[in-house]
Amino acid sequence: AVSGYTGGTLVNPTYEQVCNSETGHAEAVEVTYDSEKVSYERLLEVFWMNHNPTTLNQQGPDRGSQYRSVIFTHSVAQMDIAQALIKDLDKEKIWPRPIVTEVLPAPIFWPAEIEHQEYFANNPRQPYCQAVVGPKAAKLRQVFATRLKPA
Repeated sequence: AVSGYTGGTLVNPTYEQVCNSETGHAEAVEVTYDSEKVSYERLLEVFWMNHNPTTLNQQGPDRGSQYRSVIFTHSVAQMDIAQALIKDLDKEKIWPRPIVTEVLPAPIFWPAEIEHQEYFANNPRQPYCQAVVGPKAAKLRQVFATRLKPA
């Protein structure tokens, strides 16, 4: 996984530019995976569990268009799967409000600066990591415990 920015207008944006909502980019993660080992559907399951897909331009305490809920797809098949899952999840009423997650073709992805790569692993004592990221990571480890590789 690579942290970065996508979906905006500026070539090679910086963290500061994206955070100031100057570029139209979303903070994003580009995930490269082996479909023989994990399905696209399983990756989306992790996505749904890791954030609130019902808030427009907000994730937890973070607000702005760079925090919008969006899935950038690399094929028509991925787009169809993501849209079908959204429809199914909305029908199941898992969240109290409708899903606002956009599903769009993937534009150019710009990797974030080196200090933003592996941020949680490299900054476990940072207050945001302890208060926000840590609990999310713990929840995912618990839910997917049987699928994790031993450390």
